Amino acid sequence: MDPITMAIVAAVTAGVTSGATEVGKQAIVDAYHALKGLLQQKFGGESKVVKAVEEVEGTPDSKGRQQTLQEELAKAHADQYSELVQAAQTLLDQIKAQPGGEQHIQNAIGSYIAQADRASTASVNVNRPPQEQ
Repeated sequence: MDPITMAIVAAVTAGVTSGATEVGKQAIVDAYHALKGLLQQKFGGESKVVKAVEEVEGTPDSKGRQQTLQEELAKAHADQYSELVQAAQTLLDQIKAQPGGEQHIQNAIGSYIAQADRASTASVNVNRPPQEQ
């Protein structure tokens, strides 16, 4: 997941995190609004990018909406704008600073995929019918 999508998804889900302090929540909200404001300036308030952000806000747990946001950001080449990437990183830093704020997000699409995180291991087992001898 690109850093801008990850920051938006993390911020939207962090809004309901009970462990964040009120001051910390305000810092996250401010950083999120700054990133969203930059997206509106760059691509327009009625752009597909901004509409995709709003869709994620409405249904933060929807993997489909997150995927659409990632696709719209990729089509718009949002990662090529240093100010957007910097604003996303600032937002992620604010989220990480909260108790329990560092999250490891993995996204995999396809067949026969194994993912491991934080010094763990993963494997893929494919069941095949027995071979005739």
